[in-house]
Amino acid sequence: MNQMGTRRKYTDEFKAEAIRLASQQDSSIQGIADDLGINSGMLRRWIKTANGVPSTQKNMADAELNKELVRLRRENAKLKTERDIIKKALVDSNGQSNSFTKILICMGTFDETSKTNIYSR
Repeated sequence: MNQMGTRRKYTDEFKAEAIRLASQQDSSIQGIADDLGINSGMLRRWIKTANGVPSTQKNMADAELNKELVRLRRENAKLKTERDIIKKALVDSNGQSNSFTKILICMGTFDETSKTNIYSR
């Protein structure tokens, strides 16, 4: 048993393994600390040191990333809808290209390879 005032030294390998075990989703920090015979506060400090970010800042960063992900998914869905509307507008009832594009192709002012308009002089 430890006497008051003496500190146990833990190897880097021991700390790394404790951090790895604590990072598993089905494990609690308190449970891992109890299993290893260490204080849960010590394990939390090791995790913070290993991550280089205090846990409260990391949680805030995760929340901001989740908000950004939700925003980007909404924007992506909106852009897909707009794209689909434009695609439908480019196809007439016979399934042919827009008549303006057909006219340009017939007049020879539409370059199919570069998809740009070429104006004849």
